[in-house]
Amino acid sequence: MMKHLFKTSAAIILFQFFAQCGIAQTMRSIETLTADTSAWNIVKQSVVTAKNKAELLPANSAKAAEALYQTQVTTHSIMGAVVYFTGGILIDNGWIRLLGSGSTKLPRSLPAWNKGKTFKEFGERPGYLMIGDDAIGGFFAINGGALGTDMGMGMVYYLAPETLKWESLGKSYSDFVDFCLNGDLNKFYEGKRLANWQTDVAKLNGADVYNFYPYL
Repeated sequence: MMKHLFKTSAAIILFQFFAQCGIAQTMRSIETLTADTSAWNIVKQSVVTAKNKAELLPANSAKAAEALYQTQVTTHSIMGAVVYFTGGILIDNGWIRLLGSGSTKLPRSLPAWNKGKTFKEFGERPGYLMIGDDAIGGFFAINGGALGTDMGMGMVYYLAPETLKWESLGKSYSDFVDFCLNGDLNKFYEGKRLANWQTDVAKLNGADVYNFYPYL
């Protein structure tokens, strides 16, 4: 049942962000955006039962409200719950960093990280929206059309540092979060994790990455 709720929220978040975030769209109030916080319970329970190590970073209430308002998604969605209720989520000691409203360990909010990169002003509709990254310089983003329109709209894409090409993971935002929590990350990053990666990445600040040359 929880799996079904997770996927339902994904459809809602994609509709909200890419259909309602036009430049002329009136920005919804924080009260409207937080009227339904049901997705937060799903996120919390999913982290508790996760197969992979996951850390919910604490959120500052004022920064969280600002980040949610700037993102313009509701807390009925998984993304809205992550942005509003967390400073971000660290997966596998911070190997993957899912953006929230910002925290000491992850000093970047989802909307602030995208401003100037995927859009100029808050409220604009981006061609893609960066939602997280990893410790080796890879980026994760939701496709709003700029990364391809052939079965890729609304899907999460990955920009690998060794290819510098966006590739679809075939997952919605909520499915991607579920993959981060329960998927085989060793297989996904096969050949890219050194022997002591757990110790090394735990020392890494959420604003920094490891850069390898030649690439792993």
